[in-house]
Amino acid sequence: MSVPGHGEVLVAEGLRVTYGGVVAVDGVDLSVPEGHVVGLIGPNGAGKSSMIDALTGYHPPSGGQVRFGGQDITRLRPHLRARRGLARTFQSIELFDDLTVEENLLVAADRTGVFGALRDVVLPARRAARDDIDWALEACGLQDVAGRLPTELSHGRRKLVGVARALAQRPRLVLLDEPAAGLDTDESLELGRRLRSMPEQGVSVLLVDHDMGLVLSVCDHVHVLDFGRIIARGTPAEIREDPAVIAAYLGGGHHAEAQIAG
Repeated sequence: MSVPGHGEVLVAEGLRVTYGGVVAVDGVDLSVPEGHVVGLIGPNGAGKSSMIDALTGYHPPSGGQVRFGGQDITRLRPHLRARRGLARTFQSIELFDDLTVEENLLVAADRTGVFGALRDVVLPARRAARDDIDWALEACGLQDVAGRLPTELSHGRRKLVGVARALAQRPRLVLLDEPAAGLDTDESLELGRRLRSMPEQGVSVLLVDHDMGLVLSVCDHVHVLDFGRIIARGTPAEIREDPAVIAAYLGGGHHAEAQIAG
């Protein structure tokens, strides 16, 4: 459920991403209104991860502009975007396997750097960091494994630790790159329920995932990317009926329609 926002927290205009002579993102316009959950979907190779990399500063765009909170961040480095409240997850799970789940979140929550985070691993955490960690653990349903090592968890729950680590920064906007990959049906449904509650807690969401049921049940608005260009945008109901989405994203036919219908 979206929460009435105050304008757009993230805006990309004419965004273009190239790798040598290959155009991965070709003049894309995309926005995330504050207090909303927005989806970005498309087939493999459509340019979704390249789009997220450009929005978060991990790959500089070759054209266009990115604004966050009304300010131009097109050339800002990733860690500076994170400090402004723009967080992300990655498809690959890269956790500190020798730290507990709680300690992994503590490292992410600390804005004073690695040494400050390591200090808090040894000494009692500051109240603000402690509150952020507790909130992120609850948001992802990980309170029961806070003291365990990531290597002791299932793949699905390790993915949730990655989401919680991003949330521990208390971002204004979080970009989730395939968070449901590896989750079973129950875990995916639970993730969806928790994502829908994020705007009520002050966090807007840009969700990229192949789980169509998750995206169409959670998002207020969906953008569909194919060959680096937006081919459709609208509400989940509109996307379900869009012939361009059925043909281009899922290959067409009754099987595609069934998948989009969830």
